[in-house]
Amino acid sequence: MESIRKVHNTPTSTLLRELHGALIDIVSVMNRPQRDEAMVREAGIALDRALFPLLVMVERLGPIGIVDLADRVGRDYTTVSRQITKLEGLGFVERRPTAADGRVREAVVTASGKALTDRIDMAREGMARTIFADWTDQDVADLARLMRRFADAVQHDPAEQG
Repeated sequence: MESIRKVHNTPTSTLLRELHGALIDIVSVMNRPQRDEAMVREAGIALDRALFPLLVMVERLGPIGIVDLADRVGRDYTTVSRQITKLEGLGFVERRPTAADGRVREAVVTASGKALTDRIDMAREGMARTIFADWTDQDVADLARLMRRFADAVQHDPAEQG
């Protein structure tokens, strides 16, 4: 007996290509150094733009191991380790042994680092309000819901697990 495919739930190649194109556009904008510089400037802080995304990720995901952090930002472990050392020297991050294995160290945001990321969040919110100025509340809510769903699915993609 022939198996029946559920085609009504299968995105078309054209839609998948459009989605991929939109993701490329978004990632390209998000990766622009000028964007980070504008956010730092808007937040009224002085922080090297190479350190900015690391501080934010440590605050959002921490405590986090340096290897995991390096993997998430697509940088070499030694580079990220040096940059975390700089953030540590500025008093924004501290390293501590993990609970599971005391030989492994993880980064965690300090109170000073959290105060900085709070200012960054305010700047990001201001920029987002401009972007979404002509969107309805429902459109923004739908986008947030669907992006979270997509992010969760991408994180659990079996192709990425090995």
